Amino acid sequence: MNYRHAYHAGNFADVFKHVVLTLILAYLGQKPTGFRVIDTHAGDGLYDLSGVAAEKTAEWRNGIGRLIGAEIWPELQPLLDPYLAIVAPRLTAESPYYPGSPLLAAALLRKQDRMIFCEAHPEVVGALKAHLGRDKRAKIIEIDGFVGLGAFVPPIERRGLVLVDPPFEAKDEFVRIAGAIDTALRKWPTGTYMIWFPIKDRAGVARFYSQMSDVIAKAGVREALCFELWIDDIGPDRPLAANGLVVINPPYVLDAQVRQILPYLARVLSIAGKGGYAVAHL
Repeated sequence: MNYRHAYHAGNFADVFKHVVLTLILAYLGQKPTGFRVIDTHAGDGLYDLSGVAAEKTAEWRNGIGRLIGAEIWPELQPLLDPYLAIVAPRLTAESPYYPGSPLLAAALLRKQDRMIFCEAHPEVVGALKAHLGRDKRAKIIEIDGFVGLGAFVPPIERRGLVLVDPPFEAKDEFVRIAGAIDTALRKWPTGTYMIWFPIKDRAGVARFYSQMSDVIAKAGVREALCFELWIDDIGPDRPLAANGLVVINPPYVLDAQVRQILPYLARVLSIAGKGGYAVAHL
């Protein structure tokens, strides 16, 4: 499949992924020392939901469009507020925009924190530079994200998050992810890594879990979590209806936080009541 950000911005997978991203960044920001975000497949940074690419699929209407219009369970308000406070002001009826992970990070990081954004496509690099303006905390580098991951860890801060969110254009994307994380963990075993992936083929995802379990065990990682969210039936010939996250070295509060949020997202974003979720340790 091709999961280029512009066509799927603001869909159910973005909502899920970005809610978890903001939870991790908020946790990292609780300590006064600086940290670094490394985004291996950064994308444009900001997406026009009325534009040609987004309207071709209109997936955002059943993603962030639904969440914005839904009643939030009171106990979830503190968990969702960091995300919604950034996203909601950009979703005006006249000109709706959705911020990707670079702009979410820029909104949550402090002056002592730093960001590295990797992007392989020159035209996307140009858009990202325009959207981030002259933010001195950020470096935008035209490079293959997996090459960048090997080059930029460990960060000098020795604290931070690596976000791996590839477009899944290549058939061997799962293999590339496992190999890149294996290399990165050898250099920076204590970093937090968040890996997004689509779920179209359960057998392929099971093989990925097995590969990641081997990588994690070999690195001696203390903990790795897997979260899944689906909104409809899953199948290789069906539209994307399920996705997952693997989080290596997660904040100690993340497991409980996501277990609270997933039932809500599965209900609000579900199609015909077919939503569901899963949580596991790798």
